Amino acid sequence: MNQVLVTGANGFIGQSLCPLLQARGWRVRAALRSPAAAPTLADPVIIPVIDSRTDWTLALAGCTAVIHLAAGTQTPSRGAAALAALRELNVNATLNLARQAAAANVRRFIFISSIKVNGESSRPGQPFTEADPPQPHDAYALSKLEAEQGLREIARQTGIELVIIRPPMVYGLGAKGNFATLTRALRRGWPLPLDALHNQRSLIGVDNLADFIVTCLEREQAANETFLVSDGHDLSTTELVRALARAMAVPAHLLPVPAWLLRAAGTLLGQRPAVQRLCGNLQLDMAKARSRLGWVAPLSVDAGLRRSVAPEGGP
Repeated sequence: MNQVLVTGANGFIGQSLCPLLQARGWRVRAALRSPAAAPTLADPVIIPVIDSRTDWTLALAGCTAVIHLAAGTQTPSRGAAALAALRELNVNATLNLARQAAAANVRRFIFISSIKVNGESSRPGQPFTEADPPQPHDAYALSKLEAEQGLREIARQTGIELVIIRPPMVYGLGAKGNFATLTRALRRGWPLPLDALHNQRSLIGVDNLADFIVTCLEREQAANETFLVSDGHDLSTTELVRALARAMAVPAHLLPVPAWLLRAAGTLLGQRPAVQRLCGNLQLDMAKARSRLGWVAPLSVDAGLRRSVAPEGGP
């Protein structure tokens, strides 16, 4: 039975991925920062600190693959200090793991990057593709891009098979950020000024992403490729809120406020990036995932949203 090391195994994505890996016949070695965080997996390994000096020798022993989920998304620092902190977490620590994995004869290294490497927004009718030049706009996105570049060089030098996955917003039970904010607002019955948005955004349910990661682990055609992946059904913010309300079986109290007015208010209140994520387009083209791997999301958006609000998971 093949064994895979999963970093960030007890995180949002890891909690969906690890049980699926086990169900597909993989032995999962879960890298965790503390024993208290250990999920119900047969082979946890405690890695208290993940940085450029971490010794992965014991964790990698016997593994044929690595799925690197662990990452830093925020830092209390700003500017150059923030970028330096995220480089240590997302670049230096990642490349340290990849070098040790190659030395340990690991065959495949899967890196979960971000669509933010492509940019914060796409032009109407022009979804991002894997061939587009990167346009990172913040320290997090830049650190992910630099990690990708370093990993490609390690793969070139060592022969380890590299797979890079750039997902958009990942939703599901336990998701944070804008998705959690929308869920909370709907649950409390708050009126939302989101009934006049005609943007289009790609997103992916955590169970669909887990399925795609396992597909990239098992398919030879994924080796040394970069993939953009989504549910395959883009939504406007208005459509997303209404679909989420249906999944929660609550009314959606939406007000028809024009996008230009929301953007102006966001600028005035110092929340321009957050408002842009609600109003702007961010689409990705997943034709490569379909054509090269034959992958189609197993769950529809509606099914994924039901699972995201149901404690035991919906149908």
